[in-house]
Amino acid sequence: MSGAEVLVPITLFAGGFAMIFGIVYLKTRENLAMVEKGMNPKQQYNRPAPFKSLKLGLLLLGAGLGLLLAFIIDNSMTPRGAFPYRNDANTAIYFALIAMGGGLGLIASYAIERKYLVSQKEL
Repeated sequence: MSGAEVLVPITLFAGGFAMIFGIVYLKTRENLAMVEKGMNPKQQYNRPAPFKSLKLGLLLLGAGLGLLLAFIIDNSMTPRGAFPYRNDANTAIYFALIAMGGGLGLIASYAIERKYLVSQKEL
């Protein structure tokens, strides 16, 4: 190994160390700030998350519907034999529709949560 090839492992380990150090440093700073404000840092992890399963379910539902729609588009709109040697000619459709479906699922989750929280405050 010579030249730039030597820098790859050095950069990899230095970057990994810097990332771990940064995460620990920022977590410590966050905990210290919470103590200064009179809050218990360990209490933040015990908060209930009532809409977590709704969010995950709608995300997976949207991604699944996006995948199904991509499969339908791929099979119905691509002429047979158009790409005889490439079976992965339309992979961009799959990735795009999975991301769009997941995003729509998260937006739906946000709308449902917001509607619920607004109705709770009006009572």
